[in-house]
Amino acid sequence: MPGAGPSGDAAAHRPAPGPHAGPPASAGHPTGVGPGGDGAAHPAAPGPQAAVPGIPGTGAPAYPAAADPHPAAPDARSVSASDTAPTGADAAAPVQGAPVQDRPAASGAGVRLDRRASDEGGGGGDDYTLQAPDPRVAPEPHAAVCVACRAGRVDDDGYCENCGHAQPRERDHMEQERGPVAAVSDRGLRHHRNEDAFAVGTTTLPDGSPVSVAVVCDGVSSATRPDEASLAASRAANASLLDALPRGTHPQQAMHEAILAASEAVNALADEQDGEAREHAPQQNAPACTIVAAVVTAGLLVVGWVGDSRTYWIPVDRSAPAARLTEDDSWAAQMVAAGLMGEAEAYADHRAHAITGWLGADAYELEPHTAAFKPDRPGVVVVCTDGLWNYAESADEMAEAVPADAAERPLHAARVLVGHALDGGGHDNVTVALVPFPAVPQGAGSA
Repeated sequence: MPGAGPSGDAAAHRPAPGPHAGPPASAGHPTGVGPGGDGAAHPAAPGPQAAVPGIPGTGAPAYPAAADPHPAAPDARSVSASDTAPTGADAAAPVQGAPVQDRPAASGAGVRLDRRASDEGGGGGDDYTLQAPDPRVAPEPHAAVCVACRAGRVDDDGYCENCGHAQPRERDHMEQERGPVAAVSDRGLRHHRNEDAFAVGTTTLPDGSPVSVAVVCDGVSSATRPDEASLAASRAANASLLDALPRGTHPQQAMHEAILAASEAVNALADEQDGEAREHAPQQNAPACTIVAAVVTAGLLVVGWVGDSRTYWIPVDRSAPAARLTEDDSWAAQMVAAGLMGEAEAYADHRAHAITGWLGADAYELEPHTAAFKPDRPGVVVVCTDGLWNYAESADEMAEAVPADAAERPLHAARVLVGHALDGGGHDNVTVALVPFPAVPQGAGSA
């Protein structure tokens, strides 16, 4: 963005209402934001998919009516970013971007961190001595083992009882792969925790054709419990999609309902706060997050979003143009859409990244955006938070960052994209999901 470097978590710039104030005026009814935007209360019946430069074959009805809307739903398989902790080599290696911290070991841990070997007459070295752990306090068979010394047991506070090192938390770095879909999330280099979350899954439509789902959420840092908000939203949206699609629900309608389900899950977090807590901190914002999701079926791509997380289309044939498929719910996008400012001027303003739409109990009005596309060639759908697109904002920049073999190796490509953001500074949490879009079947182009 001209004149504006990476701003960390763009969602953190959400205007904070006072104890009894309503949301910012810009959070009301964004105009011209996103293709195919539809209202929250009364979604219109899905019509023709939106036309986007760089995706030929648009303009026809997006999805044929299902023959049987109520068949027996096949088993859906999904994975959430927090369902499993890193295992194997990933668990043993220190997390990139997670600083290793020391703290004095507990009494009887077998090591002193406040005295050097030279001070004890054991030599003239400058290093602290790490003694072997006491076999009498060896870790239990299933206890967590320190990633630094590989011997000490990790206490309930997340520190090694042998060497005192802080352990990486489960959400500091997460990777998941489900069928053709892959996602990676990383805490980044500046934040103390990861407030992003994702969920990916696969299932089948009533006709037996496969469908892939990816949901990415970014917690609003200025709100309370943003990490819980993103996790609840991603899980709820993913579950809603995997339940609705096998029953024959139109994918665009299923996406709309999934965003509403995510909103309800985040709102429920605010209801969990007891009255005493609200009385002592009335100025705190309710838990909140952004959401962006993609559904890929044979010949159809559906996206949905609220906030400033994005979806990009990257064709396998790089001679064809890439495209951004979502429009931010942000101050800058609103100014440009209203014709009040040019794009360069709007994005150079310090208010550019203030979001005007989010999921949360204090959102003025929930307005999910959905759009459907019919690409006529294979490609990759990039679903990401601003922690990535701040370092590859335009569609061409994103296409340049995505490896050429992303459709065949989506997990590797997701790792590369996270690395791209970390190499650029890693100012924010970084989350990206990649969903390969298969070659269009013969005769399944534009109708």
